[in-house]
Amino acid sequence: MSFHVVTKNSLPASASPYRLQDDRGREIAWTNQFLDAQKLRQLSLRSLRAYAFDLLHAARWFQAKRHSLAQLTQALLLQYVHDQLQDPPQPTPQTINHRLGVLRCLYRFHYGREIPGKPAFRHTYTTRSPLGYGRPQRKITTNLRLRQPRRVIVPLSAEQVAHFWKGFRRFRDLAIVALMLLDGLRSCEVLQLQLDDLSLSDARLKVRGKAHKERFAPLSADTLQVLQNYLHLERPLTNSSLLFVSLKGPRRGQPMTTAGLRSLFRHHRLISRVPQANPHRFRHTFGADMVRAGMSLPALMHLMGHAHIHTTMLYVQLAPQDVWREYARAVQQRVATLPVPERMP
Repeated sequence: MSFHVVTKNSLPASASPYRLQDDRGREIAWTNQFLDAQKLRQLSLRSLRAYAFDLLHAARWFQAKRHSLAQLTQALLLQYVHDQLQDPPQPTPQTINHRLGVLRCLYRFHYGREIPGKPAFRHTYTTRSPLGYGRPQRKITTNLRLRQPRRVIVPLSAEQVAHFWKGFRRFRDLAIVALMLLDGLRSCEVLQLQLDDLSLSDARLKVRGKAHKERFAPLSADTLQVLQNYLHLERPLTNSSLLFVSLKGPRRGQPMTTAGLRSLFRHHRLISRVPQANPHRFRHTFGADMVRAGMSLPALMHLMGHAHIHTTMLYVQLAPQDVWREYARAVQQRVATLPVPERMP
């Protein structure tokens, strides 16, 4: 018997559309009850989908090892990690850590306590404030967690952006890229935009971010013009309240989907020969550009919808060429302030 994830959009609004079933179409109660609880917590569909596939991986592992959730211990959790690192394809540390976090939440949901057994690891570490000041504090963690490599923000260069940009012919597509590149919107935020979120007179946009947090983003004159051209010249007559819709084919006038956005970027990556161009890379480029322009971190944190300043701090890590450029500029300014030495006789 095998398990798989199915999507059911006809369920009540209080139920998760992502369900785990066996090959006979029977639901896996202990996973779907947990997913329904996360839906009640107002988690996004993207998060629910990620949870569902993490639970699918755990359910298949339990079945292969002839174990159940009730038998889960710290030792069994360690074996779960060991098997993932041994069997190809080997997942990333971030994927394994996410699966461990979902399993812990699942166990607490069903049994109201932490996973029993002696913790496999006990690690002491020190923390400071996000900006590196203040007295360091010692903390102890006993959760099994793999060390993740430090993220390095790699934005697109101006040349790469120009090559990718010039391949677009529709105002809708130009508007989507502009919102990512000039306002730092996530792809899911772009697809969730409503017509009512756009205020042309005030040149601003209401954005719904993670955990349904709302923020306002300013619109540059160029972005505003492209959006107006899309609304007046391209957007078909439709009952959809979403800002971006399909322009042709059988889905004309219907909301643009995640698959449609991926297809759009995939097509233009081939045309422009910029394989690094993707929605999140444009968001990274926006963050890096704003830091280089001297924007304060709190302001950038608000514009990008970050919940923690730690995430915004990642954009301070400039590429080596940026460091050398800033060094040359600073040295040049410093030399310009020095007095000119008198000529030797």
